[in-house]
Order: sequence, then structure tokens, then C-alpha cells
Amino acid sequence: MSNTADPYDTLLAEAAGRPFAAIAGWPVGHSRSPALHGFWLKQHRIDAHYGRLPVEPKRAALEKLVSFLKSTPNARGCNLTLPHKIEIMPLLDRIDPGAHRIGAVNTVVKQPDGTLEGRNTDGFGFLQALQHNAPHWSPAAGPVVVLGAGGAARAVVASLLDAGVPELRLANRTRETAVDLGVAFTPAGGQRIVVGSWNERSELLKGSTLLVNTTSLGMTGQPALDIDLAPLPREAAVYDIVYVPLETHLLAAARSRGNRCVDGLGMLLHQGRPGFEAWFGPKVDVTVEQRRAVATDLGA
Repeated sequence: MSNTADPYDTLLAEAAGRPFAAIAGWPVGHSRSPALHGFWLKQHRIDAHYGRLPVEPKRAALEKLVSFLKSTPNARGCNLTLPHKIEIMPLLDRIDPGAHRIGAVNTVVKQPDGTLEGRNTDGFGFLQALQHNAPHWSPAAGPVVVLGAGGAARAVVASLLDAGVPELRLANRTRETAVDLGVAFTPAGGQRIVVGSWNERSELLKGSTLLVNTTSLGMTGQPALDIDLAPLPREAAVYDIVYVPLETHLLAAARSRGNRCVDGLGMLLHQGRPGFEAWFGPKVDVTVEQRRAVATDLGA
């Protein structure tokens, strides 16, 4: 017989009757969401809790999560991380149009009537961090290169197209997935989506204004992203959504040649804002103090 505590019982004990939300994933111990939401709770003196819920990648486990959120009076919702952002969607009562277009959910909000709505705040977080850390960049300035074609890439591509980027150049280690992504986001007007091969990723940088890495390459425990930045204009920005470590090999190489760099922590912080406001009420901002607190939690 296992002595491992039930994670739902643990979360309820931590919340102690207070309103709460949590990050659900598998694994989930690495998540820094409790640190960023905990900062806002303390800052606004809100008597609430944000915890962790390890949820196995099984439909029965996701059904249990949904049932728990609906049946627990003080539950306000949850965030979702890998591998649940897509699989949770058919179990929710409503999907926000933006999340439906992206095809993934990272935030669940419990409505006053007890139903659950799925939203996606990753694109919002991506653009907010980009505008804050690379204010010189303009969507209309020219082509953007996006590496990767997973759930994060879908949110990034949707937000960039909505911002008015004239041309998106996509490359992924599995070309077919990049093609599927390009087909899913047919641009409007004169916008273009170009799918290049992974071997041509350096050539795609010619004349671009922004390079975005949405792959796991460069993350702690993963190989570095191998790319030649020589074709990239020095006035272009480089954005790596990886935040462990904060300074990836890609960012270090880009910074050394004078490119403006954006790390993944800003996206993490900004994507949390809409969920926090929906669950706990107050409008919140990302501050230097909060970034420092979460970076410290990362060990950075």
C-alpha cells in the first residue's frame, strides 16, 4: 500500500478553505507558476492559494481534474502545462474563440455557474514580453522566423499574424508538422507563411526582423539549438521562449553580436496575468521585483 499523499487532498489542505487555483501537468514540480502567482497574492494581500497538481497523461486523470474543479466550491480554475493543453479541450464546457483557433488551452476559468471555460494566454504573454523587452521591433517591419511547430508555436504564430507580421517563415525538425501549422493558420490579406526545411533554418534568417525559438532545444537537459546567426541582421531581435536557463546558448550568441534579446521568463510572467485576474480579481502588472523573485525561485 502506497504512503504517497493524494495530490488533491494535499492541495485542499494547503488551501485550507481559501479560494485557490493550481498548475496541472505531468511532471509539474519544475513549474514556477506558484512563485509568480504567489507574488501577486502577497502583493495584493489576497487570502488565497496557488498550488501544484500532478495529473497523469490519461483521460481518466483529466476527467478527475475537471470533476474536482467543478465540485470544489473554493476552486477557481487552473493552468495547464505539458502534456494536457490539447487533451483537456473536449472535457471543458466552453472554449474561448482564441484558444479554439490556437488549438490549445493553458488556462481554465471556473464560471459563476460552475462551468469551466478554456482559454489560451500564451500568445498574449508572448507579445507583451516582446513589446516590453524589444520596443524597437515593429510587426510590420518585415519577415519573422519561428522555429518549432508545437503548442507554443501555435500561440506564437497566431499572435504574430494578428499583430500584422507580413511574412512568417517556419522551420521544424519534422517538416510535415510545420506544414500542418502553416495550413492551420492561413493568413489574411497579403500576409505569407513560408515553410522551410530544418536544414535551411539559417538561410531563413536573411532579411528577417525577429527570430523566435519555440523548441525545447537549449533548455536545461536538452542539446543547444544549432544555428548560424550570420545571415540575421544585427538590428533584428532574438526571442527564446525557454526560461531554464534564462540565458540560452542562442541568446548568448545573439547578444554577443549585438542583437536585442528576449528570454522566456517574460512570456511566463505575462501569460499569468489574465488567469490571475479572472481567478482572484485585481488587475496585475509584471514588475522588476516579481521577475527577480521568480528568477530567484529558478535558481538564476
